[in-house]
Amino acid sequence: MKSTENSIQKTPLSERGKTSNNPNDISFIGLIREDFQTHDCDILEQGFWAVAVHRFGNWRMGIKLRLFRLPLSILYKIFYKLTEWFCGISLPYTVKLGRRVRLWHHSGMILHAESIGSDVHIRHNTTFGISHTHRNEELPVIGNRVDIGCGSCILGNVSVGDDAVIGANAVVIRNVPANAVVGGVPAKIIQLKTTSGMAKEKLK
Repeated sequence: MKSTENSIQKTPLSERGKTSNNPNDISFIGLIREDFQTHDCDILEQGFWAVAVHRFGNWRMGIKLRLFRLPLSILYKIFYKLTEWFCGISLPYTVKLGRRVRLWHHSGMILHAESIGSDVHIRHNTTFGISHTHRNEELPVIGNRVDIGCGSCILGNVSVGDDAVIGANAVVIRNVPANAVVGGVPAKIIQLKTTSGMAKEKLK
């Protein structure tokens, strides 16, 4: 089946991280509150802290004067390293992150995507990133409401459509259409879903 492209406009590598990528339909404080609720209002959830640091890293880019932004940038870099060391989660502020993203469990999360949509669930030992050395601009785009199993790898210039399910330990190196369930190495479509979530078609 032919894959569908995600409609998100990709940012040139040279322009990434120069502006805030936080959702613009909610305030920074509102985002933090929403992310806290998304992580079951548990202040000890490592996923919440990784997302909060990401939001802070983007918020500081809204300060236009570099001199005023400098201390906040230093603070961000310290927080970012702490989340890598103590939470095992790498989520750079250059990733465009949607709302209500849930990072389940912790550790082994390398989430270097072009963008991650809203209402996405991501589990431990997941990797988003490049598929070849020196191709740093080729990062995956994750759609909305995607459910990603533990140990999954989504690599290279690929697009994962809305409402897709990525099975545990799957290696995604090709586009995944919306509503598809994929699994295996390399990942292949196992079935397609209707909008109600019931199986529409099972593929051999």
